[in-house]
Amino acid sequence: MTKPFILLVCLLSFKVAAQPIESVKLGDLQKVLQAPNDKVLIVNFWATWCAPCIKELPLLEKLHAENSGVEILLVSMDYDLDPDIAKVVRFQSRKKLKAKILFLTESDPNAWIDKIDKRWSGALPATLVVNTKTKKRELVQGELAEGQLEELIKKVNN
Repeated sequence: MTKPFILLVCLLSFKVAAQPIESVKLGDLQKVLQAPNDKVLIVNFWATWCAPCIKELPLLEKLHAENSGVEILLVSMDYDLDPDIAKVVRFQSRKKLKAKILFLTESDPNAWIDKIDKRWSGALPATLVVNTKTKKRELVQGELAEGQLEELIKKVNN
């Protein structure tokens, strides 16, 4: 009786720690987007001040937890308005985000947005779904709908 109870307590108290936030430049992000990957890469461009961005984060976190065939990268676009990474760290903690977050340390987004994807207007949120094996990419500008990520994954896998 005590062994199952102890096991239950251990399981309930186990917390998956959030990954540390990494500051990156555009060149670092481009390398990530181009690097061979066995998983489909989902790169979400968001900001702590963007209500639609925050609204779609649970969809990304759910996919991160449930689908081992994808890698989720949340790229914070907060730098241009507030270069203090601590704000994003506090947001990550408050929202209990588990997906990897990159803090893009580039100002003047209009100077580099087309280097991420020529179709991207710069609107937030934006989500780029990349399969380096098939060389297919899909871009969504605006808030994701329930089930939309799964459809995009199918598109880049075929």
